[in-house]
Amino acid sequence: MIDIKKLRENFSNVQASLKKRGYDLNEESFKSIDEKRKTLQVEVETLQSDRKKYSSEFGKLKAADKDTSKLKETIDLINTDLEQKDLSLQELMFSLNNLLLDIPNIPDESVPEGISEEENKVISQHGSVDSTNKLNHLEITKKIDIDLAAKLSGSRFAVLKGDLSKLQRSLITFMLDTAIKNGYEEYYVPFMANEESLIGTGQLPKFEEDLFKASDKLYLIPTAEVPLTNLYRNEFINEKDLPIKLTSHTPCFRSEAGSYGKDTKGLIRQHQFEKIELVQITQPEQSMKCLQDLLANACEILDKLELPYQIIELCTGDLGFSSAKTFDIEVWMPSQNKYREISSCSNFTDFQARRANIKFKNKDGNHYAHTINGSGLAVGRCLIALLENNYNGSDSIKVPSCLIQYFGSDTIKIN
Repeated sequence: MIDIKKLRENFSNVQASLKKRGYDLNEESFKSIDEKRKTLQVEVETLQSDRKKYSSEFGKLKAADKDTSKLKETIDLINTDLEQKDLSLQELMFSLNNLLLDIPNIPDESVPEGISEEENKVISQHGSVDSTNKLNHLEITKKIDIDLAAKLSGSRFAVLKGDLSKLQRSLITFMLDTAIKNGYEEYYVPFMANEESLIGTGQLPKFEEDLFKASDKLYLIPTAEVPLTNLYRNEFINEKDLPIKLTSHTPCFRSEAGSYGKDTKGLIRQHQFEKIELVQITQPEQSMKCLQDLLANACEILDKLELPYQIIELCTGDLGFSSAKTFDIEVWMPSQNKYREISSCSNFTDFQARRANIKFKNKDGNHYAHTINGSGLAVGRCLIALLENNYNGSDSIKVPSCLIQYFGSDTIKIN
């Protein structure tokens, strides 16, 4: 949620910034609701003041055993009017809050301007793209079984068998250990979240169709970003404890609404997948530095796995709803002859902190924190990249040296 003061004091500047990301902020809607709210709030406060004054007079008359009937009529009229106006004010505040919840974050000034992903900027490329393999992961191994998964759950799921399941577990442990080495505290969190948590990180109310609803009050988490960030919802943090660095391994559940026909087979785009999440909470002046730190932490995984990748800076038109600045990490997929996203590292500035009421305090008072997060990494896509980049063309793949201590061998038989 963006600061409402910015809308009131610099509406045209905010409107112009949001237009860069393709969002048309309706000035008439905002100002109409906000002006009605302001007028009604003054009326409510005036009635409350009058009621307090007349109630005091009523008490004095009552104590003096004098007639209070006319004053009681006045107070009753004020109470009736106040009740109606207070209800109207609550409805206006609800409408204003919903309008604010619909507005995306303001892009940072450093974000390159563009309309779509075609205008994203390649920052750097790492590793050599030298694999001659053109087989995809399903063609390489039968230990990824989507037919068996379809029997159990339907499309966009997979069953991993034997050593391939062990390789995934090795990746998860390696990624968590690397995050812990880099100063992140590991958490085990619930795989379901309530509405307040999803509103706090920006998935609700705007993107409900992307979620799996488990009950009237709970949703399956789309990412560990939701529970990790909301650990500090409605909390005050001492500045000396910043930056806070959190990590967790969870399954992630996404309906993939609107993606029908895209990456329908295999591990690229699933309803359920594994991910290691990295989250940082910090002061505003440190958040861009923390974003670079988190980005480096995610890249370290790919460097150690010796997988080719590139870093992309997203343009304004491709930013996620809550993000002010984002770098995507894309790993090389030989079978597709292109890089595919494996992590998205974003600075949300105070956008999530305002929605979730996350503040820190120092000698100057209380301030909204900045939140940063990214994947470190998406495990399924990392598994695909390992299979496709390390396939020997016959019956095995090379296990990177950093995984041998977890997996127990330098090769894996794939069939």
